[in-house]
Order: sequence, then C-alpha cells, then structure tokens
Amino acid sequence: MHTLLTIIHVVACFIMILVVLLQAGKGANMGAAFGGSSQTVFGSSGAGTFLGKMTATVAIVFMLTSLVLTYSVSRKGSSLLESSQAPIARQAMPVAPAPNAATPAAVPVAPVKK
Repeated sequence: MHTLLTIIHVVACFIMILVVLLQAGKGANMGAAFGGSSQTVFGSSGAGTFLGKMTATVAIVFMLTSLVLTYSVSRKGSSLLESSQAPIARQAMPVAPAPNAATPAAVPVAPVKK
C-alpha cells in the first residue's frame, strides 16, 4: 500500500510539472488578438480550460497522496531506515589482560582433602 501510494505520488509530481509547463503565460493572449492562435493544438480557448482543469485534478491527487503518506509514516513511529534493517546484536568487548600481569593465565588448583 505504501509503495503504491509513493508511485502514484511521484507520477502525479511529473504530470503536474508537465501540465504547468504546457500552459501559456499571461502574455500569450496578446498574440491571440492578432489571429496567431488559430494554429494551436487545443483551439483558441480550449487550452486554458483543459489544462486548468487538469492542473487542478493533478494538484488534488498530489495533495491527497502527500497527506496520506505523511499520516502513514507518522503512525508507524520509526524511520524508514530503522525498519528496513535487521536488528544488530550487541557483542561484549573482549577484555585485554594487563601488560604487567603477575599471575599466569592458567594456575592449576589442587583439590581440597578432608
């Protein structure tokens, strides 16, 4: 579920970038007054309404996926890096003998007789 939402979110990002870049600026309407817009792909007024509606739709999808992904990560309680790694067992550090040790490493102990 989380992976699917992330994929939808990234695709919505790219689509929103493309749709915004396809839109004409505010100064493009001046060229339409002199008859230059008759050769546009969407017609003289179709591009503004189609791209405007598509921008709004993709922006809504982007915001919804952002909210759902944020909520799902906050409910999890840990970061993504911590959950993807296996727990590491802690090992005790070996104690090195003192350099001037007076006692030998292995001293035989005699059994006590009663």
